[in-house]
Amino acid sequence: MKFDPPLETVTLLRRYKRFMADVVRADGSEITVHCPNTGSMKNCVLGEPQQALISDSGNPKRKYRHTLEALQVAHDHWAGVNTSRTNALVEEAVRAAIIPQLDPQDGVEREVKYGDSRFDLALGHRADPHTFIEVKNVTLGPGPEDTDDGVIAFPDSVTERGQKHLKTLMAVVASGKRAVLVFCVQHSGATAARPADEIDQRYGALLREAVDAGVEVLAWKVSLSPQDFSLTSSVPVLL
Repeated sequence: MKFDPPLETVTLLRRYKRFMADVVRADGSEITVHCPNTGSMKNCVLGEPQQALISDSGNPKRKYRHTLEALQVAHDHWAGVNTSRTNALVEEAVRAAIIPQLDPQDGVEREVKYGDSRFDLALGHRADPHTFIEVKNVTLGPGPEDTDDGVIAFPDSVTERGQKHLKTLMAVVASGKRAVLVFCVQHSGATAARPADEIDQRYGALLREAVDAGVEVLAWKVSLSPQDFSLTSSVPVLL
């Protein structure tokens, strides 16, 4: 995922009302940008001024023309916080055959229905896919006072929606088809991923149940720069 023009480096002052953030540009001017992240952004927003990257839609008619893309977090790492990028990052990697377990040759489809749910991606023909893929953005790293062990967690707040997705992935496996959960780890310090049991114990329990039922769980680290975001390497999932 290339950015043209490159992302702009600014200073984040505050995030508020969930979808808004105030930043200061290099020239000292302050603007409000859109923050497309419904989570708590725990350990991403540090509560004090921090470096950030923003994109420019180029659309002067948008109420908030710029979008918050990434934040410099504890231990000098960067985290990608624009969750609307996550599916596109994984789709791009699948289509480029970067993820060995996800072969694109039978076709890659977006937003595919299964029962009363909708999966982010699927492999095969849209009318009858053989593989259903759910994608999660993973950014919960250590805080400033924590040891930097490189283990990045999901979720950063209780997610009933995420719990439902795990149940549906298990239903896919029970139907005889393949189900895959991809943790898109947008954190430059990542060496592994895990369920955040301390935040959502039920999600962690369901994830382990899903793995036992045959759901495949993959985690891929994203390389972040003002010019480009892309999946570059797999990391282990610690259960």
